[in-house]
Amino acid sequence: MRLLVRLTVVLLAGLNASAAVADEKPTRPNIVVFITDDQSRLDCTAYGSTDVRTPNMAKLAQQGMTFDRAFVASPSCAPSRAALLTGLMPARNGAEPNHSRPRKEIKKRPAYFQELGYEVVAFGKVAHYNQAKLYGFDQEAAGKFQSKGNMEAARKYLDEYTGDKPVCLLFGTHQPHGPWPANKGYDPDAIGLRPTHVDTEKTRKMRSRYYTSVTEADRRLGVIYELVQAKLGPETMFVFTSDHGAQWPFGKWNLYDEGTRVPMIVSWPGRVEANTRTDAMVSWIDLLPTLLELAGGEPPAAPTQIDGRSFAGVLTGEQDTHRDEIFTTHSGDGNHNVFPIRAVRDRRWKYILNLHPEFVYESHVINAARQRGDRGYWQSWVDAAEHDKHARWVVDHYQHRVAEELYDLEEDPHEQENLAADPDQSQRVREMRQRLEEWMAEQGDQQKVYGEPKLRQEPAQG
Repeated sequence: MRLLVRLTVVLLAGLNASAAVADEKPTRPNIVVFITDDQSRLDCTAYGSTDVRTPNMAKLAQQGMTFDRAFVASPSCAPSRAALLTGLMPARNGAEPNHSRPRKEIKKRPAYFQELGYEVVAFGKVAHYNQAKLYGFDQEAAGKFQSKGNMEAARKYLDEYTGDKPVCLLFGTHQPHGPWPANKGYDPDAIGLRPTHVDTEKTRKMRSRYYTSVTEADRRLGVIYELVQAKLGPETMFVFTSDHGAQWPFGKWNLYDEGTRVPMIVSWPGRVEANTRTDAMVSWIDLLPTLLELAGGEPPAAPTQIDGRSFAGVLTGEQDTHRDEIFTTHSGDGNHNVFPIRAVRDRRWKYILNLHPEFVYESHVINAARQRGDRGYWQSWVDAAEHDKHARWVVDHYQHRVAEELYDLEEDPHEQENLAADPDQSQRVREMRQRLEEWMAEQGDQQKVYGEPKLRQEPAQG
C-alpha cells in the first residue's frame, strides 16, 4: 500500500512538472523602434557631427551598438517604410514611388510578432501616415502631418500597459522633415557645410533651421526613451534609426550615401555590449528578421519569403560582418521627382545606374522654391552659379545626370568625382553593372516610370 501511495505521488509530481513546463512561455523582450524622418547619418553627434546638438542619440550610443554602415532600401518615405515593415525591397512589395503602399496580400511586421504573442503598436509616422491602418497593428495613432497627438498617444499607451503581453512598439517622429522650424540656438555663420552645398547666407540660415528640427527629434527620442525605461523596464531592446537622408540636394530622393546611409543604434542591456561600434553592412530590410530572431522567432527564409536577412549575430557579438553588397532603388515622388535610379555598393565602390539620363532631375527642393519660396536657398545656389565655378558644378550635377556613375567611397566619400568613364575602371563598371542588372531581374524590377518627366534640352554628357 505504501509503495502504491509513493508511486502515485511520484507520478502526480511528474505530471504537474510536465504541465508546468508546457504552460511556461518563453520570455520575450519588449522592443521599441524610434524612427526620425529625413535625417542624414552625419547629422548626429554619434557619427561625428560637431555642429548639431543630439545629446540623447549620443547617450543611446554609449549604451548600445552604433552601426556605421546601415542603409535604407529607398530614399523616400513610403517605399523606405514599406521595406522596413515587410522585409521586402520595393519592386517585390509593390511600394516603389513615394506615397505608394505594399500589396495587401503581403505578410507584414505586425503579423510576424503577433504570432509570437506580441502586442504590436505604432504611434506617429511609422508607416506612411494613415497607411498604418493597412498593416494590422493592434493599436496605431498616425495622425496627420506634424500631428501633435502622437506623443500623447504613446504616453497613454505606456501608462496603461499591463504587461500581459510583450510589446513591439514603433514610434515615428515627423522631425526633421520640412518645413523646418525657426532657428533656436544655432549660429548660421559657425556651422560647417557639405562640399555638395553652396555657401550662401540662405543656405546657412536654412541649415540652422534644419539642425533645430534635428535637435527637436532628439528631444522626442529622449522623452520616449525615458517613458520606455519607466514603463517597460531597463532591459527593453531599443532601436533608433532614420528612414533616409535629409531633404537637401544629393540627400533624399538620391542613391548617394547622403540619401541612403542612415544612423542606426541598438541598445539592449545585458545582450548588446554597450558603447560599441560595428562596420557590418546592414539594410533596413534586415531589421524585421533580426528583431524577430532576437525575440525568439524563426526568421522567414531569404530570398524566397523576404529579402532581409537577420544580423542578430552582429548584435550579440558572434559575428562582425553581414552583407557584402547593398542594393538601393528610387522610383520617384509624383511629378516633383520623376527620375528612376538603381545602385549597388560594396565597402569601397558604388555604381549608380540612372535609367533615364535624358530626364531633368528635379525635386521638392527645386519645385518648392519655385512655387512657394519657403526653401529659397536653392535660388541662391542658382544665382551663385552665374559667377561661381563650384556653385555651377553643384547645380548642374544635381539636375543633369549621366547614365552611369562610379565612386570610390574611400577616396571620395561625398561622391563628387564620377569615375565611370575612366578607362582604368571599365572592368569594374562592367562587373558592377552586370551584378545590378542581375539583381534587378531577380527582383522582377519593371523599371517603370512614375509621373510625367521633364526632358533635358541637350543630351547627357559623359
